[in-house]
Amino acid sequence: MGSTTPREVVKFGGFGPRAIEFFQGLEEDNSKAYFEVHRGIWEAQVKRPLEVLLGELAEELGGRPKLFRQNRDVRFAKDKSPYKITTYGVLLDRPGSAAGLYAELSSQGLYAGGGYYDMAPDQLPRFRAAVAAAPAGDNLAKVVAGLGRRQLTVAGAALAGMPRGYAKDHPRAVLLKHTTLVAGALLPADDPRLTKRAALKFVARTWAHLEPLSRWLDQHVGPSTIPPEVRWGRGR
Repeated sequence: MGSTTPREVVKFGGFGPRAIEFFQGLEEDNSKAYFEVHRGIWEAQVKRPLEVLLGELAEELGGRPKLFRQNRDVRFAKDKSPYKITTYGVLLDRPGSAAGLYAELSSQGLYAGGGYYDMAPDQLPRFRAAVAAAPAGDNLAKVVAGLGRRQLTVAGAALAGMPRGYAKDHPRAVLLKHTTLVAGALLPADDPRLTKRAALKFVARTWAHLEPLSRWLDQHVGPSTIPPEVRWGRGR
């Protein structure tokens, strides 16, 4: 019988020393020429480390890591810049949770966050009903306040006005307007932890702080049952 060579386990050791510089340059010169000259830096110091970070955390937390393309879809966009000025990925399909976990590197630093992004038409009614009800809505308000105490910022797309059927003076009006509910924190670009394993620990800790929000959303909203090809228009 032939011997087998153990698969090398790659551990995250930090982003490269020129990673932030790459993004700063891309913001100034978002062109194919710039990107091709600096592709090696992006691949070795940005893309590969982020892939390893997501893969390592997926081993610990479960789920499927996905890194998004750097090229922008400019077919119907007024802005024809060919590249995104951030590199980002998510941890999807975690056992027992529909909440995505997100990590993004840019000229600003490393952002880690999560929640329910762009809730579908079948999710929004459930979300609003739970926010308006007691005790579910009160519990969400407490979760959001707790995230603030941990220095996480709650964000997400929201309606300009109240959704139909809800009073303008509702005590949780701000939450009711959300169509995306996410939260996260930023490790600034000048933080020395970016080039060390401590960057992974920052992401893991931020994601752990998000668990109360994920649990609330999973309990009261849950995943969409609309097929992806219908919801997103894939394959059309």
